[in-house]
Amino acid sequence: MAETSLPSAAGVVAALWRHPVKGFTPEPLNAAELPTGGWFPGDRMFAVEDGPSGFDRAAPEHLPKQKFTVLMRTAEVAGVRTCWNEASRILHAAAAGHGDLAVAVDEAESRAAFETWLAAVLGDAVSGPLRLVSAEGLDHRFMDDPRGRVSILNLASARDFEAREGRPIDPRRFRANIWVEGWPAWVENETAGRELALGPARLRIAKPITRCAATHVDPDTAERDFDLVPALFGQYGHRWCGVYAAIEAAGQVRVGDRAEMT
Repeated sequence: MAETSLPSAAGVVAALWRHPVKGFTPEPLNAAELPTGGWFPGDRMFAVEDGPSGFDRAAPEHLPKQKFTVLMRTAEVAGVRTCWNEASRILHAAAAGHGDLAVAVDEAESRAAFETWLAAVLGDAVSGPLRLVSAEGLDHRFMDDPRGRVSILNLASARDFEAREGRPIDPRRFRANIWVEGWPAWVENETAGRELALGPARLRIAKPITRCAATHVDPDTAERDFDLVPALFGQYGHRWCGVYAAIEAAGQVRVGDRAEMT
């Protein structure tokens, strides 16, 4: 279908989320400053290696998600609650039965304590050694796809899938940065290359997001309770849900702002 034959889709920003540590807890935001050519702020800045990943801060390259402690391979990660405090530069972590930990990310001793703590929490689910790595200050984030500067979920698509499956599907399973309300279901699958206005910011949609087994994990219970990807393919003949976008013009995006594809 030609881009010019597609109608505009107008909606609103229903929620904003960042995931400071790849694979770990999402944090809701009221607003986000999107930088031209940059990344969603505070998102996937850190990752935890499960054994040497090959990540090199001097020459960062995109790496497969399997190199890190992510939900696709380690469901138990969903049981670890994290919260990033930018002002104090402290990463707070907690897990049932293991207490809380405040990690000063700039201090080697504190990072090592976190790695030891996390290895005890995850146990046999990881191979190790675990190592907290950072992409702060780099034009790099620990995304599943190098084009994934911002990830966007159409809530109508998630609800349509939910209705077909006849079971609740928490949108957090899709780990998107921006939730949009008001677009027609699945309109985003035909929008690669189109411009998207989010409040004053302007983005360019790059591609649909192909989903993986991370979505099989309940974000609250940390259990693999739903084979979502096979179900998605069975219902629609594809494994897409959401889109990646690049930031072409900076702006502060707030919950409630317009989200319009043109």
